Amino acid sequence: MASKHCTSRSLFGSLLQTTPHRSTALPPPFLLPAFTQSTPFSTTSPVSSKPTKKWNNSTRGMSAIKRSGLNKRIKLSVDLAKLPRPVLDPSLRSEVQVDPNHGLYGFFNTTRDALMSPEQLHAHGRGWTVQELRVKSWDDLWRLWWVSALEVNRIKTYEQERERVRAGYGAYEAEGRLKEVRLTQKAVRHVLTERWYAWEAARVAAVEDLEVDLFPPSGGRGFVPGRGAEEEDVKTEKLPFQEALGSYQPSAGSGQQPTAP
Repeated sequence: MASKHCTSRSLFGSLLQTTPHRSTALPPPFLLPAFTQSTPFSTTSPVSSKPTKKWNNSTRGMSAIKRSGLNKRIKLSVDLAKLPRPVLDPSLRSEVQVDPNHGLYGFFNTTRDALMSPEQLHAHGRGWTVQELRVKSWDDLWRLWWVSALEVNRIKTYEQERERVRAGYGAYEAEGRLKEVRLTQKAVRHVLTERWYAWEAARVAAVEDLEVDLFPPSGGRGFVPGRGAEEEDVKTEKLPFQEALGSYQPSAGSGQQPTAP
């Protein structure tokens, strides 16, 4: 049997014989729109080529955090050349006159220290009791109240300073000192409340008392002893038939007894 040799000529000839017509190589008609579409298939609208609108904010881009500075169109009322400069040399600094009796020094102790030691905070007495304050005058109660308020502010000032520097001590002693001051203020309020109720009871009694005039006229007296006690006795005259009825003596058979006027 003779063997057949495969050459390029024979292969090319067989390819031309099996190649279909050009019209039969086209895709189906329903796929033609996909090949003829010029724009990509997407649901997103295309990006406009128009430039974006300029912002009308004149301070846009100015940031104090990023230190971008001020806009050149913004004019300040302060000239940078006339700003005062700090004096770094202590010998050239001017002394500031401070009142030694300034009210702000009341927020510190006698030594005017920023912090008090635990021993200093613990060195305090007890609070005032209600029995002790009942014998005090109005002025004494007023002074004691504001001294206690000043002490509360002083304790709170030390508390803020301890938290700032993270001292780590003095909180327990300050709490005990503040507790005694609060007890004193509570006792002052208790005594003032008692005096208010006593005054209100006295006012109501004065309104009902005829001898007391809470609103006397000009030059008059607010209290007149015996006023209202000198009431005139109302005398009623008996009529003739009442006198006759009073002297009437009923008979023994009569069951009625006349009543005297």
